[in-house]
Amino acid sequence: MAGPIHYEVYVRKTVPASWSLLIATEDRKHALETAEDQLSNRLAAAARVTKETLDPDTMEFNSLTILTLGAPEEKKKAKAPESVRPACSAPAELYAPHARGLIARVLEDWLKRQGVTAFELLHRPDLAERLDASGVELQHAVQKVAVPESQATGQNLHSVVRHYQRLAEDTVARLLKAGRSGQFPSLKNQSIADLAHRLSTAQDRTFIMGGVIAQGLADRKGARDRLDCLMDMVDAAPPEGTPRALVLGAVEQIASEMLAVRANLAEILGPSLDHGARLAAVVRMIAPREVERLIGLDPRMAVMTPVVEGPAQRLGQGLADGHFPKLSTALARMVMTELASQRRLRPNDPVGEIDILRTLAMALTAASGRLLTLEEVQNAFVERSKGLVTPDFVASYVRDCPTVLAEAEHLTRLCENVTGGANKRAAARWLSACITSLRLENEMRQMAAGGPSVSQKLLVLARLQRSVRAVQLGEIDEREISTAIGALGGTVEADAGLLAQIGRAQAAPLQKLTALLKMAAGETAPLGPAADRARSEAGKLLREPDVRAAATEDATLQALVQAAGLKF
Repeated sequence: MAGPIHYEVYVRKTVPASWSLLIATEDRKHALETAEDQLSNRLAAAARVTKETLDPDTMEFNSLTILTLGAPEEKKKAKAPESVRPACSAPAELYAPHARGLIARVLEDWLKRQGVTAFELLHRPDLAERLDASGVELQHAVQKVAVPESQATGQNLHSVVRHYQRLAEDTVARLLKAGRSGQFPSLKNQSIADLAHRLSTAQDRTFIMGGVIAQGLADRKGARDRLDCLMDMVDAAPPEGTPRALVLGAVEQIASEMLAVRANLAEILGPSLDHGARLAAVVRMIAPREVERLIGLDPRMAVMTPVVEGPAQRLGQGLADGHFPKLSTALARMVMTELASQRRLRPNDPVGEIDILRTLAMALTAASGRLLTLEEVQNAFVERSKGLVTPDFVASYVRDCPTVLAEAEHLTRLCENVTGGANKRAAARWLSACITSLRLENEMRQMAAGGPSVSQKLLVLARLQRSVRAVQLGEIDEREISTAIGALGGTVEADAGLLAQIGRAQAAPLQKLTALLKMAAGETAPLGPAADRARSEAGKLLREPDVRAAATEDATLQALVQAAGLKF
């Protein structure tokens, strides 16, 4: 059954204009007359009347056009789809940083075998000719680029492959032509400073200088020797201006690609360094002033941070002087990426892993704001902390602990060195499980000959409780763990009757009072039942006139009385 019906009148003021609603009425005759009046009075170029019927089931209007007057509606031409062009269309575009990065990835194995970077491949005719002659290597690289690009853009795969084959051929031809024409002068008979001055006004000065420096590395083998050669070029470069910028720009790009390879970085910094020490050495290179300042404040930093020597030290000096800002940023980002990964810093030394992680955290936090934001540094260490609270790491971390108490101390240190709310809670759960375990209770209540005395055990528990309060756990976790330590201390004291022994001891009242106050204040016993009982006994002693009078004259005892929560 049809619902309510009304009529709508639409008009177009001009021929190319779109339709706009003029009136809506339930009178069919009025709607038709209005449409005719609009055209007869030249108020519109066209008019249209529609009948709108409400569907009671869907509550939507069904529209039916019953009259159309005036100029016909123009048909809009369909917009021709934009042609998709390949990512790189000319040889010059291959020299952009993102294009060189892609080349380094698709030709990674070939570049590693040749011991060169993508920058050198694009600036050395002999390397380009060698790659072109290999055939299969270049064809595979083209396919690695063309297939994903074709899938992402919808271009024909064969057309993309042919395009990049022609692009590779044109690039190789350009390099070979530059080599044959002597466009890349040799540094054997002239200094790089003189050459930089002559090239400072040349049109292709960046391309030519890149070729000159790449040719200068042709006879150097090994990343360490090659970096040393680059630093020699920097030392011989002009002191300022465009000529110096030409040299530093090419050197920075080659060094960036060279240090992005892990094998090269390991060779430059020293093969004896593990992954964590290598990252610490990189941080010392990019932030030498901050690290030296930290070493002056904390001598342990000198032990944990490797000394950077040789060409790495020369590069670090250049980074400190601000010669290579892009390289500094790239190395800092690399450190952040490695920290956020799952790769262990010291695979066979979990204790040392926490030590080196703490060292990196201090150094990077001190350098934040110049190379990285503090938020980036914090996020990287939050990600790294996730790996420190996994069952595998925790098991290896406490494996060599001789006692359960030593295990609890290790886990407290773990809580101190993880960051992020979720990671703190996970570490707190490990510590809570250790503190509340029956193993620790049995160990603390057991009185072995030659083992620690009750006083020593209570002292260790008090120190552990203070450490828990200092590691900034959540309020609930901290309270639960501290309460458990206090309860354990109360059990140990009650088993041994330590307070009764102090009361029966042949000692001066002030000596007894001092021992009781130290327990009550949490210095020699954890806060909890044992401290509460010691506070009660100390209160009894303070009620004796002679003891109270002597205590009021001793500043140390006054401080202990206040710390224990007592009053004279």
